[in-house]
Amino acid sequence: MNKPPEAPAVPDLAEMQHWTWVMGRAQQMMMEQGMTALQPGANSFPVVPGFNDPATIARVQDFWSDSLTLWQRFLDPAAAKDEAPVRDKRFKADAWRDLPVFDLIRQSYQLISDHMLKSVEAVDGVEPKQKEQLRFATRAFVDAMSPSNFALTNPEVIEKTIATRGENLLKGLQHMLSDIGRGQLTHTPDDAFAVGRNLATTPGKVVKRTPLYELIQYTPTTETVLAVPLVIFPPWINRFYILDLTPEKSFIRWCVDQGITVFMVSWKSADASMADVMWDDYVAAQTEAIDTVRDLLSVPAVHTIGYCVAGTTLAATLAVLAAGGEAAKVASATFFTAQVDFAGAGELTNFIDDEQLKMLAKMSPDGFLDGRYMAMTFNLLRGRDLIWNYVTSNYLMGNDYVPFDLLHWNGDTTNLPAKWHLSYLTDLYRDNLLAQPGALSVNGVAIDLTKVETPSYVQAGREDHIAPVESVWKMTEHFRGPMRFVLAGSGHIAGVVNPPAAGKYQYWTNASPASSLDEFVAGATETKGSWWPDWIGWLRDRSDKTVSAAGARIPGTGALKAIEDAPGSYVKAR
Repeated sequence: MNKPPEAPAVPDLAEMQHWTWVMGRAQQMMMEQGMTALQPGANSFPVVPGFNDPATIARVQDFWSDSLTLWQRFLDPAAAKDEAPVRDKRFKADAWRDLPVFDLIRQSYQLISDHMLKSVEAVDGVEPKQKEQLRFATRAFVDAMSPSNFALTNPEVIEKTIATRGENLLKGLQHMLSDIGRGQLTHTPDDAFAVGRNLATTPGKVVKRTPLYELIQYTPTTETVLAVPLVIFPPWINRFYILDLTPEKSFIRWCVDQGITVFMVSWKSADASMADVMWDDYVAAQTEAIDTVRDLLSVPAVHTIGYCVAGTTLAATLAVLAAGGEAAKVASATFFTAQVDFAGAGELTNFIDDEQLKMLAKMSPDGFLDGRYMAMTFNLLRGRDLIWNYVTSNYLMGNDYVPFDLLHWNGDTTNLPAKWHLSYLTDLYRDNLLAQPGALSVNGVAIDLTKVETPSYVQAGREDHIAPVESVWKMTEHFRGPMRFVLAGSGHIAGVVNPPAAGKYQYWTNASPASSLDEFVAGATETKGSWWPDWIGWLRDRSDKTVSAAGARIPGTGALKAIEDAPGSYVKAR
């Protein structure tokens, strides 16, 4: 009868000292080789960049030196206790430092990750775009390979698995299978929020419906309102209620309470009937909505807001109106994290090249792109927070999802017209045609942003990874009208949705003209809290005339009758 294999013996101190000597000797050999290679004429072999050039040898030596230091810490953890504050929340649990094996795993991962990222920065001879793609791919790989993402290398998962006798893994498997079934990563409980129940609840009426959008007019809460109404264009790559989340976070409700007559365009999620919809149609829709509100309220002009891609489109709409001598229809334009010059458009450009554009075309056989693909793309931009954090918490730990209105909205995807999407990525992101006067046309009208003189309020997010502040700033270099640039704390969403009552973040303004973003920042004044009050002050400076909140200012009582209650049907359509 065969004996069962014996468990491997734990190495004693003498063996550990031997392996320490081996690593030390290896490091010494590397250093000696490096010193020899640096001597003139000492090596008859040609220098191969990235292999045996002095810079590469120096990086390898650094890696070996850091590896030896790590090994020495493992042998004598008490003498090398890491007292530095934990900045990486993946490793905040004490077990990552108190248990030697997991401390070694953590530090080994951090060491290898650091050197991988340094190696990317040292790559020469490639185009900047290629290097940025390599940088992005390496960061994504590093995040994916974190020991916190695997059950057997995460001490917290092991501890919980033992404590629950594996129930956490079964529950996590249920989460994962559910996500596979729906084709999308879950961030928050499905039943925690519902549009019309606890999201998008600002009272109003749908007063117009077209095949592309619904127009919502909100019920006033003040006796008088600003004479000039406001038309908001949200991005159609998401649902409009990002600006109408829970009541305490709702930008729309706040605007109504400030005495503004607010109209919201709610875009239809694309289906096969929209296969031929192009950017021209969205520009025409914005123009139509502006004219509809002007006619309904008998006003010469409206204020406008364009968010993200709808802000880019609003810029084109203003250029079209200017070309036709109709610029006066828009009293002001506000841009939330919008770009018009895509030369430095940020990490999204890593997904845009000829091969990926061909792949996108194949993914839209019915004339529209499934919104889940876009959701995954945006999640990849913040993979550590929006993917791997949930893999660890909900798949491995088996934790319940935490209700969060913003993440519910983030997962409420919309489909995109395939032709529009492909041309938008090609013409703007890849070829940057919007920044070139006359290079693009809409419905036969050449677009020249330098002809836009509409007063503009341009908001950017300091930590925006979708529309980087440097890219948003370029709008100030194209428009010719009076402009106020505001730099808000936080990013693409939280930097916009920041109600004054929350008392969060800050924003920067500069009363002096600035010829560059660096000059703006150097002379900027920081103000704590939300920028919304600054914006409403700027809006009133355009015109503070008020009228009674009666007649057509009440949804459904004017020429446009109410079709249904806000938030309408399009926002709920799958």
